[in-house]
Formats: sequence, structure tokens, C-alpha cells
Amino acid sequence: MRIAAPSSPAGSPAANRALSVDEMVPAMVGNLSRPARFSATGWTAKFLVSNLHRIRAAGSEVAMAQAGAIQARPPRVGVAGAAVAVAGAAANAMAYLVPVVGARQLSAADLGALATVSAIAAIVGVPGLGLQLAVAVHRARHPGAATGRVAWLTAAACAAAVVALTPVADALLHLPPAAIAPLALYTGAFVTSGRWLGELQGDERFVRLAVGMAVLTAGRYGGLVAGLALGAGLTGSILAGTATALLIPPALALLTRPTDRPTDRAAARPDGCPADRAAADRPAGSATTDRAARGGGVRARQVVTASSATLAMLAVSYADLLLARHLLPAASSGAYAVGTVLTKGAIWAPQVVTVIALPRLARGSRRTLVLATALVAASGALLVAASAVAGALAFRLAGGPDYASLGRHAPVFALTGALYALVFVLVNAQVAAGARWPSAPLWTAGAALFVTAEWLAPHTLTGIMWSAAATAALALALSALTLRRPPPP
Repeated sequence: MRIAAPSSPAGSPAANRALSVDEMVPAMVGNLSRPARFSATGWTAKFLVSNLHRIRAAGSEVAMAQAGAIQARPPRVGVAGAAVAVAGAAANAMAYLVPVVGARQLSAADLGALATVSAIAAIVGVPGLGLQLAVAVHRARHPGAATGRVAWLTAAACAAAVVALTPVADALLHLPPAAIAPLALYTGAFVTSGRWLGELQGDERFVRLAVGMAVLTAGRYGGLVAGLALGAGLTGSILAGTATALLIPPALALLTRPTDRPTDRAAARPDGCPADRAAADRPAGSATTDRAARGGGVRARQVVTASSATLAMLAVSYADLLLARHLLPAASSGAYAVGTVLTKGAIWAPQVVTVIALPRLARGSRRTLVLATALVAASGALLVAASAVAGALAFRLAGGPDYASLGRHAPVFALTGALYALVFVLVNAQVAAGARWPSAPLWTAGAALFVTAEWLAPHTLTGIMWSAAATAALALALSALTLRRPPPP
């Protein structure tokens, strides 16, 4: 806090020099000996002397706030959202390449084994998604919290689960036992990535999060696709995929290291302050400060809760497809599978909104919840309307010209996905709020779908289709009823 020197001649060097508070107060105290100025200047000097420590503190706070606003301005949300969306689309495309390339390079038996390996990795790897969710929520509330211990424990548990399949790999799953050990390393490597992706998400470093997602995609699928394309066979391709997957943890650890760049230090907090400053500004003795002082990190219970919610979201969104396979003839089951492509598109198209919103949901922002819900609802409404207008084209693109006649069902499949997208927003909000059982509405709705499809609804494509739509509506209603307000950060 500085003012220009008042007593120097105009144009002199001193006239252009600013006085600090420390220089200004003694000068004004000296004016106390001048009676003509005592009434104004003298009183002001006394006031400044008695309140000098407060003035200094206020000046420092103003300077810090201005510096934070200028230097710690986060990237635009639109740019961050676009980067995350592109990274997510690339991940889906690479995952799709694995069976496509495998179908051209492997025998039918090895292709089935590849599908089994991919399914094992996807199922056992669900805790990795839960780890990312739990870490993101915890870091949003407690910047800088420790995450390493729970991450390695989660990865070790997932790898051990794969190793436990060794005795039955050949007899039940028809997998070569030699593929189990590298598959365990492969699974553990990409599960661990949830730690660093969660840190980037919780700290709202979304551009780096997008880069991290690209690193995960390249490590998880790049070696596997390359091995298949080069004709390495099933086991050779798994080994190649494991080799690239083991590069994921060090690459992400390097990516998440703090740098001197202001945009990397800043988190897009509602107050515009960097995350580390926000933690430092909390009053001493608060619960958060005490936990940080004790080195409190993410707990296993948080990972289990988030993993349960993630598993429930995946299970309920795929349950209708599995029931169609079980209850319908082969041709109808295939047609239903084409329709679920529209459902999955409506589910995942707006998921970038949840990714961006999660840290602020963890800090209790009701405005963010309302805005995220509105954006996802608008996306769903747009997709349902588009499928109503161009349903035949949607089925043609998803499954080929043989399925274009089913276009009249496209709006229902899209509606189911749009409802589930809203459910996922609310479930993530529940996880962010620290709810004990955020997955309960989803498991309840899934059980209702099983009962309805198995014993109440007709075993036809439309019967299961409408049962799935009703289940999504039930899950949304239950999630809305159980929504709780997040605790203050």
C-alpha cells in the first residue's frame, strides 16, 4: 500500500517515488510539531500509528488477492471441458480398436480369450475408477492430502484378485495360465492411475487431467493393439500391453508434479484462489487444518464407497442388455444390442459435465449441482429429440441398414440413457457429499428391473426396452429423494 510523496517538488525524482506505510507514518508524525496542520495531519498520524499493524495486514491481503487474481487465473472451463471430452472420446475409440484388430488377427478361440481377458480387466479394474472418484472428492476438500498409500493398496488388491484366477484360468475360462501374471500387472498398473487422475481432477487441473487420460489410454491399449496388429498372438499381445501399461504410473506421477506455472498451481475454486492458498487461509484449529497437520489422506472406506457407486452405475446401465441376451431370441437380442448403442451414447455424451463439476460438488456448491443437472438434462432432451426425428438413421449408423426399421424405438433407448445420465450426476453428488450408501438407489432399481423383466413384462424387445426406461426413471426418483447436502469443506 503506497502513496506518492507529497512534499517533493514537481518533476523531481522524489516526486515520482512512492512512500510505503512505514515511511509515510513517521513523516506524518513529524508534522505534529506544526500547529497549522495538527487538526488534520496530526490526528491522521496518530490513527495510523495506533493501527499500523492492521494497515500493513490489509495491504498485504490486497496485494495477495490481486496477485492471486492475476497470476492464478485458471484455464477457461470451456477449454478444459473440451480437452477432457476429446480425451474421453479417444479412450473409447482405442478400447473399440482392441476387438476390431483382434478379430482380424486371432483365431476364433483366441478372440474369445481376448474378450475374456478384456472383461476381467474391466471388472477387476472398477476400483480404479472408484479410486479416482474418492481421491478427487478428498483433494477438492483437503488440497494436498496424501493419496499414495490407499492407491497402492487398491492396485495390489486388484492384482491379487486376478492372480487368484490362476487355478481356474484354464479349466473354466480357457485362458493360458501364462497370461495371468502379466494380466495382473496390467490391471494393477492402470488401477493405480486413478490416484493421479483423481489428484488432477480434485485440484481442478483439467487440461492436465485430459493429458493424463490420454497417457492412460495409450498405456492401457497402445501396446495391446500394437501387439495384435503385428501378429504377436494372444499371449504376446498381453505382454506388449503389460509393458506399456507399466509406463503409466511413472508418466502420470511426472505429470502431476507441481510446477511454477500459475495455471498449474491454481484451482478453479469459487473464490478464484489457488488450492494451496485456500488450505492455508483456513482458520487454525479447524478440522481440515488438523487433519492436514496429521497427514490424513484418503481412507479405504472412501474408495470402497466410490467403487460401489461406480460398479452400480455400470451394472444397472448394462443390466437390460444382459437380460435381453438371456430372455430374447438371438435375432431380437442382436437388435436390442444395437438399440443400447443409443442408450450408451446418451449416458456418456454429457459425462464431461460431471467430471468438471465434481470438485465443486465436493465443496458443497448447490449452484454447481443445479447447473450440472440442467446441462445434462438439456443434452438428454436434445438427443431424444434428434432420435425422434432421425431414429432410422441412428439405427442404421449403429448397426447397419438391416436395423433401420427399428428407428421408431430410438427415442425410448435415448430416453433411457438420458435418465441414467441424470442419475449419474446425482450419484456423484452423493459420493461428493460423503453419503454412506450412494449406490443404494441403483441397486434397488437394478433389482426391480430383474423382477420386472423376468416375471412381469413380456419377453419381447419392446417389453425389455420399456422396462429399462421405467427402471431409469425409478433410479432417478430414488436418487433425487436420497440426495443430501454436502458437509462444509
